[in-house]
Amino acid sequence: MTKTLERRFEHTLKFLDQTSPPPSRILDLGTPNELGKRMQLHGYEVSNTEGDLECPEPLGQHADLVTAFEILEHLVSPANVLRAIQAPRLIATVPLNLWFSKAYHNPKDLWDRHYHEFEDWQFDWLLEHSGWKIVRTEKWTSYGTCNGIRPLLRRFTDRYYAVEAMR
Repeated sequence: MTKTLERRFEHTLKFLDQTSPPPSRILDLGTPNELGKRMQLHGYEVSNTEGDLECPEPLGQHADLVTAFEILEHLVSPANVLRAIQAPRLIATVPLNLWFSKAYHNPKDLWDRHYHEFEDWQFDWLLEHSGWKIVRTEKWTSYGTCNGIRPLLRRFTDRYYAVEAMR
């Protein structure tokens, strides 16, 4: 695992612990993933969504909270998903738009692309427009190798935005 990914997971788990310490029932949007496995090892009861999130049915009716870690930026209409969440609490992280880098896309994988990369105020507005009240936010930088000007700028420019929201 890369140092950047390890650091992102550490920040995300710390943010989650401050909101809802284990054991909490979490619906994690998306397919099972490494961060979800870490949440389970940390004591959380984690389940994942199945199927197309672009046309969601009610989500998280039996969960203490819903997590959306690095997934909403991949959706064409994230507001529909945010409105479909029934749980009283949401923890979400999104990548921030970087002035020195284009939006991420993997040309070999149609699912590994960002339709959105937000500025913090845009994501706040999306959440509020979807019926959520923001309780707390936090930003952190990306941390990786420092070969080149863009990797150097990433060490000093916030890349990730975490939000705790309630209904």
